[in-house]
Amino acid sequence: MAVAADGSAVPNPLISFAESQGGRNLLLMLGAAIVIAVMAGVWMWSQQPDYRVLFSNFTDRDGGAIVTQLQQMNVPYKFAEGGGAILVPANQVHDARLRIAAMGLPKGGNVGFELMENQKLGVSQFLEQVNFQRALEGELARSVQSIGAVESARVHLAMPKASVFVRDQQKPTASVVLNLNPGRSLSEQQVSAIVHLVASSVPELPPGNISVIDQNGNLLSDTSKAAKATGLDPTQLKYIQEVQQNIVRRIESIITPIVGPNNVRAEATADIDFSTSEQAAETYKPNSPPNQSTMRSQQSSESQGSNPGAGGVPGALSNQPAANATAPINPPAPAAGQGVSTGAAATAAVPSQKDMTVNYEVDKTVRYIQQPMGGVKRISVAVVVNYKQVTDKAGKVTATPLTEAERAQITDLVKEAMGFNKDRGDTLNVVNSAFAGVPKEVFPEVPIWKRPEMIQLAMELGKYLLGGIALLYLFFGVLRPMLKKLNTPPPKIHAVVDDQDDEAETPEMRAMHAAERSVEVPTESASMAYQQNLELAKQLAKDDPKVVANIVKNWVSGNE
Repeated sequence: MAVAADGSAVPNPLISFAESQGGRNLLLMLGAAIVIAVMAGVWMWSQQPDYRVLFSNFTDRDGGAIVTQLQQMNVPYKFAEGGGAILVPANQVHDARLRIAAMGLPKGGNVGFELMENQKLGVSQFLEQVNFQRALEGELARSVQSIGAVESARVHLAMPKASVFVRDQQKPTASVVLNLNPGRSLSEQQVSAIVHLVASSVPELPPGNISVIDQNGNLLSDTSKAAKATGLDPTQLKYIQEVQQNIVRRIESIITPIVGPNNVRAEATADIDFSTSEQAAETYKPNSPPNQSTMRSQQSSESQGSNPGAGGVPGALSNQPAANATAPINPPAPAAGQGVSTGAAATAAVPSQKDMTVNYEVDKTVRYIQQPMGGVKRISVAVVVNYKQVTDKAGKVTATPLTEAERAQITDLVKEAMGFNKDRGDTLNVVNSAFAGVPKEVFPEVPIWKRPEMIQLAMELGKYLLGGIALLYLFFGVLRPMLKKLNTPPPKIHAVVDDQDDEAETPEMRAMHAAERSVEVPTESASMAYQQNLELAKQLAKDDPKVVANIVKNWVSGNE
């Protein structure tokens, strides 16, 4: 409150307005409005849905596209983690994620060949080559990400500069970094497929120059250790497992209807021959007996010389007849190839020659054998059958072993199912034994107040309860008293002279009325106006002492 030059107090207009009836009503209305706004805020907070992460770690372009789609779908959203994640209500997370994924969002941070569409005029050859390499890396990363177990991928290519000299030429290399989905892994075939995919997409890139690692830093493309340790490639190991599992599945499927489910266990070990062999044999058998021989061809030739006739020195002696024969009556047979002399020229042998060539068939066997790999060399099977359950008349269940006939029947069925071959060395062992009961794992009972669903329910109920308490307090503790004060009428000030009109009051009467109001005991509603009336009475005493003196005189004469 300001003080005048004569020492009197000058009233503040704001305080005067606040102390007036209209000012008090305005302040009460303003306070009631604030309380109602706070109550509305508390109610909205209690009704606010729980938000969950829709997408995180996305690029700015994908974030803008996702927000646009959420606005079109009328789905409320908000940002978290400094804009690195988009949150939506928990009951709309899966629906919004599937609908946005159907639109191809998010596309990821990999840039493909669309980078080449925004080439500027005057780009250098080096920058153009860099952009091409970036585009190729992005396209390869997108192709690798299409594999189900891969969440994200990055591809780095090292492409050396081409050289015209052969000794300076270098092969390109590549490295692939994979971020796998939780709980997923890649088989050797899938890693090999990724390696060959990258090798086939880059010119002159050999598969040996490609390295594939996962998010944990494990080198996935190094299969040399596994191949050296087992001697088999993953395809062969998988084939062995499939053969063994197929045998076990056939055995259990045919025995289960007899002994019941979960009463038979089988294991099989298959010895597979993956070696390949080629054999070529040429065999010559001895010739068959002559009477059974087969003649292929026969050639014969015969030649005989001419008789030389008479000869010698001409004369009487040469013309004499021949002497008597001195040869035996039965001459020996002529030798082979010599002719037989007859007649007068018997004494002179005639030369002759006969040749014969006979060709017979010779036995010859040519065998070419090629044995494919993957043949079964030996199979070993072990089968365990549980005791059969027998229920007596009293309903008691007892376990009894199988009879010999039942065991023999099961053994025969197993042999047929596995394809038993004694000559191959297959073995089978069927054992009838009681199965040990699987002990039930006893989990400690979690108190009801520690269960996750109860904690979540308590949090929800606590939020609503807290909001309700806050609303009740604001209504009954703040808003209701304000409304009562607004509805309370202002106190009536008793006038000294009630039958006189206000216009007929003299200054002395107005001063007396002011003094009377100043000495009245203020009520609760007129406590603020009491000080104002007192100040007015003091100011009137200073300005017009005579009027005050007359008032006091009237009080004294009237014994008031």
